[in-house]
Amino acid sequence: MWRNGAKHTICKTQRSALSSSASFSNACSFQSLSLGRNFSVKSKLYPINILNPHLGLCPRGEIPRKDNDSGLRCVPLLPRGFSCGGFYPRSYASVAEAVSSHTDLEVQELVQELRKEQRKETARKRWERIAPGMGWRKYEMLKRRQVKIETEAWERAANEYRELLKEMCEHKLAPNLPYMKSLFLGWFEPLRDAIHKEQELIRQGKCRAAYAPYFNHLPADMTCVITMHKLMGLMMTVGEHGSARVVPAAITIGDAIEQEIRIHNFLEKTKKKKDAKVEKREGDESGAVEKEQEKLRRKVTELIRKQKLPAVRRIVKDYDESRPWSQEAKAKVGSRLIELLIHTAYIQPPADQLCEGPPDIRPAFIHTALSITRVDKKTSRRYGVIKCDPVVLKGLERSARHMVIPYMPMLVPPVKWMGYDKGAYFFLPSYIMRTHGSKQQREAMKLASKAQLEQVFEALDTLGSTKWRVNKRVLDVVDRIWNSGGRLAHLVDRDDVPLPEKPDTEDETLLKKWKWKLRNAKKENRERHSLRCDTELKLSVARKMKDEEGFYYPHNVDFRGRAYPMHPYLNHLGSDMCRGILEFAEGRPLGNVGLRWLKIHLANLYAGGVDKLSYEGRVSFTENHLDEIFDSADKPLEGNRWWLRAEDPFQCLAACINLSEALRSSSPETYVSYLPIHQDGSCNGLQHYAALGRDTLGAAAVNLMAGEKPADVYSGIAARVLDIMREDAQKDPTSFPDALQARALLDQVDRKLVKQTVMTSVYGVTYIGARDQIMRRLKERGTQLDDSQTFGASCYAAKVTLTALEEMFEAARSIMSWLGECAKIIASENQPVRWTTPLGLPVVQPYRKLGRHLIKTSLQILTLQRETEKVMVKRQRTAFPPNFVHSLDGSHMMMTAIACKRAGMNFAGVHDSFWTHACDVDKLNTILREKFIELYDAPILENLLESFEESSPTLTFPPLPERGDFDLREVLRSTYFFN
Repeated sequence: MWRNGAKHTICKTQRSALSSSASFSNACSFQSLSLGRNFSVKSKLYPINILNPHLGLCPRGEIPRKDNDSGLRCVPLLPRGFSCGGFYPRSYASVAEAVSSHTDLEVQELVQELRKEQRKETARKRWERIAPGMGWRKYEMLKRRQVKIETEAWERAANEYRELLKEMCEHKLAPNLPYMKSLFLGWFEPLRDAIHKEQELIRQGKCRAAYAPYFNHLPADMTCVITMHKLMGLMMTVGEHGSARVVPAAITIGDAIEQEIRIHNFLEKTKKKKDAKVEKREGDESGAVEKEQEKLRRKVTELIRKQKLPAVRRIVKDYDESRPWSQEAKAKVGSRLIELLIHTAYIQPPADQLCEGPPDIRPAFIHTALSITRVDKKTSRRYGVIKCDPVVLKGLERSARHMVIPYMPMLVPPVKWMGYDKGAYFFLPSYIMRTHGSKQQREAMKLASKAQLEQVFEALDTLGSTKWRVNKRVLDVVDRIWNSGGRLAHLVDRDDVPLPEKPDTEDETLLKKWKWKLRNAKKENRERHSLRCDTELKLSVARKMKDEEGFYYPHNVDFRGRAYPMHPYLNHLGSDMCRGILEFAEGRPLGNVGLRWLKIHLANLYAGGVDKLSYEGRVSFTENHLDEIFDSADKPLEGNRWWLRAEDPFQCLAACINLSEALRSSSPETYVSYLPIHQDGSCNGLQHYAALGRDTLGAAAVNLMAGEKPADVYSGIAARVLDIMREDAQKDPTSFPDALQARALLDQVDRKLVKQTVMTSVYGVTYIGARDQIMRRLKERGTQLDDSQTFGASCYAAKVTLTALEEMFEAARSIMSWLGECAKIIASENQPVRWTTPLGLPVVQPYRKLGRHLIKTSLQILTLQRETEKVMVKRQRTAFPPNFVHSLDGSHMMMTAIACKRAGMNFAGVHDSFWTHACDVDKLNTILREKFIELYDAPILENLLESFEESSPTLTFPPLPERGDFDLREVLRSTYFFN
């Protein structure tokens, strides 16, 4: 009966209005209503959507109810603009009664309001998933700023130079600009004009160079700015003391130009033409095409305005029919731009230069060639470099604040990962894996289903959703030290080492020593230059972000599955300075547990053996040094500077400030702390090997088993190395020459000397690598040995350290050998080693022999390297064991991240170091132990062998290595497993 009544009511409405609302007709159904006929004001209310706007409703702000006299009447209840169509009592009679009482116009207005409210509700729900706890208006404002940062970085820089150029001409402002800014400004106009001239020749058909088809898609001023900043950026970060190799520089510049062209080119193509002739031909085919383009452009502009960025990307990708540039095209475009910069960039005379003489104007860059002699010293290789003038080099270290850094931390949570190139930044190219040009790895990632990568996506989204901010008090201290010349708290000295003067003698021995000292001084200065540039870049980012309420780091993975922030400079994977400057943007009360962990954390950062005490010993250390801690927090540079003695001084300073404020508060337990507390694995690579091999001896050495205080594998290896050296020192040097080396090193052996070698042993460190590591430690200590003696002592110490490692971790060595043998068998068939991590990430080792491809440019003949079909057998074998273990520790970190997110905790991961708030450390400890057991409860080696046999059925692999009887459940009781 109720169906017929509703149908009869609908038929009374105007059919024209009915058709106009057909799109809304599926919003809901009458069948969602209750069959109850009687109701009252106290009846349960349900939200409903409208089947059709012509059903007739009570006036806005009223609902039908039962009247004592005549059944139904409308009473005021809800305000105007209520969402979801209002609320109705549980009765179909109310619908039929209300349907016929209102005009079509009123209903249509209501429908429009409902649609608007529903759109807002949908957007609000989506936003609550993306940025919980952030106000809607604030999120939209920050999102707009983020889009501008990503899409307008180069355009803003070009505009800035145009404005500066205009002001310089009008007001002669150049002498007042920072030195490197004035250099950039001096190069901008000539280079821009040269690029514009080149583009004009291409348009006129007078330039038919191979780069011509790619050269004309971007305005000259933006191309100019990209070229300057990218080349200088390379000289700051990967250059060798103010130089950059031509091939990587050209490809980097070409790649940046291609990226910037994409959306710019799309918008330019679809721009409405105001030519009158075009308007007259709107009826013909070309006019139709242009109308369609204009329509598409308006659509994209509207989508950008509404912040519907994924839709914009899809349209641009579908519309842009151009293929990605080849390496050859990028190299040719980049080479030509570098050549134009060389021809147009000159050093401006200093502002205080005397006017009497001619100005000292010379090229800012020169193109030259260098030779590299190979290790065997029988062959050498020449390569082209771009070198900057020493005057430019001097200003380069202070130029970071003027560099354009496209991949900055994000102001809003990153886009969730949905595929190989879908996630992270809104517009900047983002890829979930850093494949470094490996075609097979890239294809494997693209073929993996979304379901297979679901856990990887969730883990990266979790890491990217952690909100950070700058610790302004620590940044202030860093700035003060840096501005006064560095040298403190592991900051590099801002001055160069003076070069030794050549002795006025012909004595070959003295001349040889002078050459050694000169070479070392130049090497030290190159390293200092690189470190100064790196520090400037990091501080530049910190200064830009210090006034932000918070920011986020999008993450992706390397080919082994280890996660990294996509922003390369100021991040929590960086140095002690970076970690000290950063803190969580969300604070949480310490509680009793958090206060204890804050004290332990401070002791860990101070280190110097304190971090090897029991937890109670570390708490006691902190409580016994409260005066020094308060002094460090109050007067970091004017006081006793106790924090500078710490192994991680800036992080220690941040902890001192945090603990001081907590203890001075009226209630330390309720003090809100923003400081991340770390839980670090104990030689994590060896922990994974001990779990794989169920090795009881190895497990005890790396804290998989419970103990009263943490076992220190580095001290254990150092003790064994010292025992071997003592035995060797007793031998006769005539029959055992290494006896002299042993005697010289007896007072140098400690955990720090062998620590790096032990850490990297499970990751495939070679004898040469171990020798270089130990040699650096000896030089840092300023021993009395000269360079040749240091080299010999390092060779001996490396050999002894590797011997001690094999003795203590025999089970780990057997697994490493088995993995290497399997890789050798596969690679011998000219196949790369492949496997899938426990979280479903496909891994393909990228090591292939490289072929040479020559490209002739006007700058030089470039040699590009390309993958061949031939794999590198030795590299596949030696790299597989460490890569496999890295894929396991990456899986453990991701599993922990997902579990922490579901437990409502903040989480950050640095490979084998897990961070959270102090109050949540106990929960983190439980989770990471449970996930470690969950990871190794699976038959990992058996699954790996099975996958090898399935993919290579014709090959025979060695049997699995024997394993021990260690019980993984012991990890749950191990206090110092991560500590």
